[in-house]
Amino acid sequence: MTHRLEDVIALFDGLFHETFATRLVRGADEPLYLPADAITPFHRVVFARGFYASALHEISHWCIAGERRRQWEDYGYWYLPDGRDADEQRDFEAVEVAPQALERLFTEACGRVFHVSVDNLGGVEVGREAFRARVEARSERYEREGLPRRAAAFRLALQAFYWEGASLEAAIAAGGCLLAPAGEVPA
Repeated sequence: MTHRLEDVIALFDGLFHETFATRLVRGADEPLYLPADAITPFHRVVFARGFYASALHEISHWCIAGERRRQWEDYGYWYLPDGRDADEQRDFEAVEVAPQALERLFTEACGRVFHVSVDNLGGVEVGREAFRARVEARSERYEREGLPRRAAAFRLALQAFYWEGASLEAAIAAGGCLLAPAGEVPA
């Protein structure tokens, strides 16, 4: 299986550019979410350095963020870089379980291996295995209870493209069916 960022960008943009005025953008050092503004008429999910995993992770955050949070830079959340103390790391992990659970499902839908990120290389000792178990449990809960609508649509598009060999257009159409209002078939 070939994994090209251009395909992930095309799938995301195909599903969400018109429906949610949002695009996936290759960025520089740090990921960032930027709402539309006077210069750019669409929201941007910016992933770091062209990393495949960063793209899927940032998409996960976007799929969870509600409408109000999607109006704020970085959804209005705090972020502390490497070097967090134990309390800061615990807070970080608490807000990262759900996005990393979705990232895991997206990664598997691409036929890739998922790796949790504790994202604190210079700080306190972290319980990577305990965090991995929490992420896996949340993924399983998503499987049982259902994914948020945008996440379900994106995952379906990934599965159609990577596992079923659908064209980008067909994969986008498959995911788009989950975004259409009940009873309406997307164009």
